[in-house]
Amino acid sequence: MLLNSSLRVVPTLVPAGRSLQATRFASHGAPQYNEPTGLLFGEKPPPPGFRRIKQPWENIWYYGMYGSMLVGGVLLYFKPDTSIQTWALKEAKERMDARGEKYKYEPSH
Repeated sequence: MLLNSSLRVVPTLVPAGRSLQATRFASHGAPQYNEPTGLLFGEKPPPPGFRRIKQPWENIWYYGMYGSMLVGGVLLYFKPDTSIQTWALKEAKERMDARGEKYKYEPSH
């Protein structure tokens, strides 16, 4: 008896004209987006004689972006040389100096 009563409920959950397989519960319909207008960033140009008004976040973004690039470039320029070749050359020069050998080639003639 319980089985028959639960089967009667299922058809009432499906909207009229749709099957259970065609119901899309998570998609929320068609995609929503702004239609392209052909304008840069979707902004209308200001009337002649007026300037574009910047939004409050724009200066923060410009100074933050280009300032961090500048700081990164300076730090990269002054980065210490930690390559294995530099270390090996320094170590070889120290060992040859300790043995009394010359580390620079000088022709004999």
